[in-house]
Amino acid sequence: MIGTLFIFSAPSGAGKTSLVNALLKTTSHIGVSVSHTTRAPRPGEQDGVAYHFTTVENFQQMIGEGAFLEHAQVFDNFYGTSQQWVESELAAGRDVILEIDWQGAQQVRKLMPKSVSVFIAPPSIEALRERLTNRGQDDAETIERRMRDAQSEMSHYAEYDYLIINDDFDNTLEELRAIVIARRHRLEAQQSRHADTLTNLLAG
Repeated sequence: MIGTLFIFSAPSGAGKTSLVNALLKTTSHIGVSVSHTTRAPRPGEQDGVAYHFTTVENFQQMIGEGAFLEHAQVFDNFYGTSQQWVESELAAGRDVILEIDWQGAQQVRKLMPKSVSVFIAPPSIEALRERLTNRGQDDAETIERRMRDAQSEMSHYAEYDYLIINDDFDNTLEELRAIVIARRHRLEAQQSRHADTLTNLLAG
């Protein structure tokens, strides 16, 4: 049985990373792709855990080698998803989450049309600004740039299969889990997973 590729997109500060981390803890047989990036590590981030940190030169070489399922420039940095890793995980029957922006989502949908995409939005612009400010990672100028880019990102919500408003963390987490579980129970997946049981049931 082939796993499902899930695309999760959201503006910075909408809570996507926290939701994904909680989903991984409460849902089995699912993992998150660790992207390559040219940005500098933040305090506490480990190479190969949060991201695969690399240079611009090495990133450009990987593009030339066709190593990425998708890649994009976000702010002043580059991000990319290893195609080989994603395909091997799906082939092993495990679901994979890609945390990517709308540009990357467009690329992935073209290459993998069976992927399932989810857009996570904040409950309001005011709530988004508050979250960006309270996390204490950016200066005022960066926050203003993130706010401008957030509205650009959110304008692409209609390109996704699902839309979730993150106004309550626990409820949003359950909504994400419901999408994953429902996808696993589609007919094609169940026929593969329970082939022997179905054969026995229909044998008379």
